[in-house]
Amino acid sequence: MTSLSFRTAGESHGKALTALLEGIPAGLELDVARDVDPELARRQAGHGRGRRMKIESDRVELLSGVRLGETLGSPISMLVWNRDWENWTTAMAHEAPEEGVNPKSLRPHYLPRPGHADLAGALKYDRRDVRDVLERASARETAARVACGAVAKRLLSELEIGVGSHVTSIGPVEAREVELPRALNEASDVSPVRCLDPDAEASMIEEIDAAKERGDSLGGVFEVVVSNVPVGLGSHVSWDRKLDGRLAQAVMSIQAVKGVELGLGFRGAYRPGSEVHDPIERDDVLDRAGRMGRTSNRAGGLEGGITTGQPLVVRGALKPISTLRKPLGSVDLRDGSPGEAARERSDVCAVPAAGVIGEAMVALVVADALLEKFGGDSVGELRRNVDGYVRHLTERGFAER
Repeated sequence: MTSLSFRTAGESHGKALTALLEGIPAGLELDVARDVDPELARRQAGHGRGRRMKIESDRVELLSGVRLGETLGSPISMLVWNRDWENWTTAMAHEAPEEGVNPKSLRPHYLPRPGHADLAGALKYDRRDVRDVLERASARETAARVACGAVAKRLLSELEIGVGSHVTSIGPVEAREVELPRALNEASDVSPVRCLDPDAEASMIEEIDAAKERGDSLGGVFEVVVSNVPVGLGSHVSWDRKLDGRLAQAVMSIQAVKGVELGLGFRGAYRPGSEVHDPIERDDVLDRAGRMGRTSNRAGGLEGGITTGQPLVVRGALKPISTLRKPLGSVDLRDGSPGEAARERSDVCAVPAAGVIGEAMVALVVADALLEKFGGDSVGELRRNVDGYVRHLTERGFAER
């Protein structure tokens, strides 16, 4: 059983998105205007986003789990209202349509988009109108994930664990490898594509604008980095306890992500072992790593499914958005006739936003692994347990031969 769990509910054009987060210890200071809403705003930013971002101005409404500015240890429930709902009250009504209603007002779609959940979902759930699928499959759902992830990030910050991200490629443009700043998000958020390489940033913007002119879309790669993680989260003893597997599942679950790497990832498969593994050395500064360091971090902070005390490095590869202004071919689910795929309001490129969503998912997994190892019904108890473990790591030394 996981120590930290969450669920989301809601449709893209429904009344609201709902998030339920369970397992956060009591006593965590939480102010949604300070800790959650800014994360939702970061998710909506980025060059290449669509008109929906101009309609919505996401804010969280707390329903439970917090009193007088502190968590209670009980489930935290949150709402993110959809402002666009007022334009969809007929199409997304919960009640059966009235007799004689204009079918067009229900905004049906019968031509599934290649690359989307439309067709597979329609066949699985025995639907003909693919709106019954696309509304939930939409990446709008990730606003609720980011809300949960923001609370997880707030918990991690109590233990001085930081979570940030940046974009490493969009379309054919790859950024140069640069030394990551300590305040990663402060540096990357300044860029309209959240890229740390100014030259690549300019080329990425040009590629996005060109894709928009063509009626096309672009994907790319984002990187999430978690700093100051203690050694020993996760485990090698069973497949489902390996932290790298849990991280991969979490990031792969983000809409449009088709690949996940940890550390070198696939690049390591093309190199000899001497250029992949990280030599070990004594480092008396790294208390959270048992005063054992590495001369590199090509493993991305994980070995055997367990954190090493080095920064966690996780990448997600996002395919291009499946909605195109110049649609690909499709088949009408009513009569089997050929046609062009349905068009929904969408982004040209969502990679900068995907990095923020990646942060949320990685934070939730790391917070879960932290609570799994250290426990604690309150933040104070959790902190004492972590401090005691780190103290043990620094005192254990080396056994005499």
